[in-house]
Amino acid sequence: MKQWSEIIRNVTMLSQLGLSLITPTLLCLAACWFIVSKTGVGGWIYILGFFFGLGGSATVAYKFYLSINRQQKKENKKKKNKVSFNRHV
Repeated sequence: MKQWSEIIRNVTMLSQLGLSLITPTLLCLAACWFIVSKTGVGGWIYILGFFFGLGGSATVAYKFYLSINRQQKKENKKKKNKVSFNRHV
């Protein structure tokens, strides 16, 4: 049963990462569409919005990576503190 909870946790983290990566790009492109439709600026603004969206996605991915590393360090620290038959100190 412990394995199932770990599998479900990993699947939810993966889906959260996917949503977190696509959302900034879509929001920037939606903002570009709004700007183009209201002001009549040229289509070049979509390229700029796409790159800003990729930058936001990269930031989200980096912060997600840092949080996973922090979580794994806490789990490893808990495992090291356990005393077993062969490990008394």
